[in-house]
Amino acid sequence: QVQLVESGGGLVQAGGSLRLSCAASGRTFSSYHMGWFRQAPGKEREFVASVRWSGGSTYYADSVKGRFTMSRDITKNTVYLQMNSLKPEDTAVYYCAAGSSWSIWGQGTQVTVSS
Repeated sequence: QVQLVESGGGLVQAGGSLRLSCAASGRTFSSYHMGWFRQAPGKEREFVASVRWSGGSTYYADSVKGRFTMSRDITKNTVYLQMNSLKPEDTAVYYCAAGSSWSIWGQGTQVTVSS
């Protein structure tokens, strides 16, 4: 069974940066996409970014393009989300996900951006 553990959330001022990590364990990921989603209070969970484990192609939501960068470290079975130029509207719980149809989820990590 695959397990995902996120870390790196916190409180930051607008314009600042944070890097989230998601460590995966339990099986190999050669056929997986891994992704980041977020859910703000009172809103639905939304897609942020994803990476194809094999090849490393990345995809981003329009709202974060140019500010967020997703990467992977195959040797550590870990993905990262580098978040720059953070805005108050980026405040949310950020979740790591993997598998077909995003069937596997981490527990989430809180990101709070103050104005």
